Amino acid sequence: MNLSDFPRVRLAHLPTPLEHMSRLSEHLGGPEIFVKRDDCTGLATGGNKTRKLEFSMGEAVKQGADTIITVGAIQSNHVRQAAAAACKLGMACEVLLESRVSDPSEIYSKSGNVFLDRIFGANLRQFDAGTDFNVAMKSVADEVRRAGGTPYIIPGGASNAVGALGYVDCGIEMLGQFKEQNLTIDHLVSATGSAGTHAGLAVGLRASGNDLPILGIGVNAPQDVQEERVYKLAVETAELVGAKDCVAREDIIADCNYIGSGYGIPTESMNEAILMLARFEGLLFDPVYSGKALAGMIDHVRQGRFTKGQNIVFLHTGGSAGLFAYSDTLLT
Repeated sequence: MNLSDFPRVRLAHLPTPLEHMSRLSEHLGGPEIFVKRDDCTGLATGGNKTRKLEFSMGEAVKQGADTIITVGAIQSNHVRQAAAAACKLGMACEVLLESRVSDPSEIYSKSGNVFLDRIFGANLRQFDAGTDFNVAMKSVADEVRRAGGTPYIIPGGASNAVGALGYVDCGIEMLGQFKEQNLTIDHLVSATGSAGTHAGLAVGLRASGNDLPILGIGVNAPQDVQEERVYKLAVETAELVGAKDCVAREDIIADCNYIGSGYGIPTESMNEAILMLARFEGLLFDPVYSGKALAGMIDHVRQGRFTKGQNIVFLHTGGSAGLFAYSDTLLT
């Protein structure tokens, strides 16, 4: 497996830190908890999508694209990082924003990531929830071509086999950090949504011969749907890197009991988790992905699924810019 065979542009500050959260660990009274700081990737306040975009934008550059087209929810962390990457590489950025949250407040609709999208000069188009975005993005691509441009389409979350290469790389990076810090890790926990991060990690670890269990905490889909989504992408990614069959179906585990009323809708446990991490570790997490994943991890500790004597790693996927869009619902 040689990731240098794939086109790539350098956008992220790597490797990101692996830090011990000693005060949180003591407070919860269970395992020692470490955090993989992918909020520190650097681009546009950082986040996990920057790793994926290194490969997606690398392919776009190789194909001679001058315009990227992508999609995300109104407060998409991916869109924010994609818009910034387009600026860095001198490309235009066409964004299709999906209205997934019912009756959004003005703060939600205009602040946070949306505000940053506009700062980066992205052309924002808003669509109803449930739109066929494959069709919609192809239509925008045709529009770009008619205007004389060369488009490149990046799916939501940069979650295809090319984007997932970023987390194949992250999995390998973490194994090196575990060795450097003389750590034996018992579990890895991450939010799982569009699937690229979860699938890439599974391939990176398994193709390296490591059987570390990965628990994905779902943010938008039932368990059976999410696990199949991740497994399908893991299979495609493994084939792309020449490690076919390295990931088994049983390797993909998602706990989707912390979604609450739906994607992007705050929950009490998410709010508690965000405040807990802020006040015990001085860290900021977003309400949509990492906040709900933290709530799941904390509950697993409280339920005794992760226990004293173990070491677990939580992957911080970034997204703190989204906190501002929820300033009227958090802290209440």
